[in-house]
Amino acid sequence: MTIDIDLGLPGDRAKTRVVVAMSGGVDSSVVAGLVSQAGYDAVGITLQLYDHGAAVHRSGACCAGQDIHDARRVAEALGMPHYVLDYEARFKEAVIEPFAESYLSGETPIPCVACNQTVKFADLLTTAEELGAVAMVTGHYVRSRVVEERRALYRPVDLDRDQSYFLFATTQAQLDFLRFPLGDLSKAQTRALARDFGLSVADKQDSQDICFVPQGRYSDVIEKLKPGAAEPGEIVHVDGSVLGRHDGVVRYTIGQRKGLGIAAAEPLYVVRIDADAARVVVGPREALAVRRVALRDFNWIGGRTAARQAGQGLPVFARVRSTRPPVAAELTWDESGVSVSLNDGESGVAPGQACVLYDGDDSEARVLGGGTIMAPDSNTVHADAA
Repeated sequence: MTIDIDLGLPGDRAKTRVVVAMSGGVDSSVVAGLVSQAGYDAVGITLQLYDHGAAVHRSGACCAGQDIHDARRVAEALGMPHYVLDYEARFKEAVIEPFAESYLSGETPIPCVACNQTVKFADLLTTAEELGAVAMVTGHYVRSRVVEERRALYRPVDLDRDQSYFLFATTQAQLDFLRFPLGDLSKAQTRALARDFGLSVADKQDSQDICFVPQGRYSDVIEKLKPGAAEPGEIVHVDGSVLGRHDGVVRYTIGQRKGLGIAAAEPLYVVRIDADAARVVVGPREALAVRRVALRDFNWIGGRTAARQAGQGLPVFARVRSTRPPVAAELTWDESGVSVSLNDGESGVAPGQACVLYDGDDSEARVLGGGTIMAPDSNTVHADAA
């Protein structure tokens, strides 16, 4: 398979420097191959983000040990220069520590968003500019195209691989500098290209866990970073009755049903986490329903026209979890803040997660922006919609 990508950059390709962010996985490796094949002056950069010694043999991770080695081998096979930058201290400061603080406050944070917002699309992008690059290319499954002389972000062709949820915080300046060649491909096509390029990572498994959280045990990482910070407390039913005790709110997330450590006649779910009182509030499934969310750290990349309309209530599609499809909603954005009303409600909306906004719900949908979910309204859909 041969694909000649056009990054939309003026001038002689051989004299146009492009930095490729290489994690060591198949996606970014194929991007490196595509950029090299297209004749650009490609330079690969890999970030060491945490102690690679502890993660050399751990599968399903990225940006450490074996992955750095794989990225180096791919760059060598493609005949392109490759650099490894030690960002471990910066990653801990900008991503890991805020992650722990957020969990201790009763939120469910998304470190991948913070990593893109700070380390990858800010620090690394600055490094790319210092190297004389006119663009930085990544292996994310999203698309961008020029709209009104600026780049706009869109969902990919392969919606099963859609990573736009994690990129809502990208600024307009960053978006103008970034390129995403995989947005028009399926994962199967990407692996086929890896084999065509003869890359050793063609059949490498995808990253699954958060890179610095072994086996998905968030509480272990937080306890190591903040020893003794997780205070025990009560597990309380929404009706006020005390059902049991817990060893720390960091062990619970909104919507959780298994592992609550209590016996009940009906299935119960974590409905709310009150970190100040060290309380985990549980209730029946219907108690999870939410109709409206308020957002903080709001970022808008949806253009000037739609931004003006948002003050009056702008019809949008919203995703409150990365694994859920966009649903019909309305954005209100004025001097008092930003809020999103979910037309049919959503369940299990967790503070700390992102609410990402689109102008549609298919693969042609443009990413308008988004923000971090604050404590949602407790009104339930089934009661208030009646």
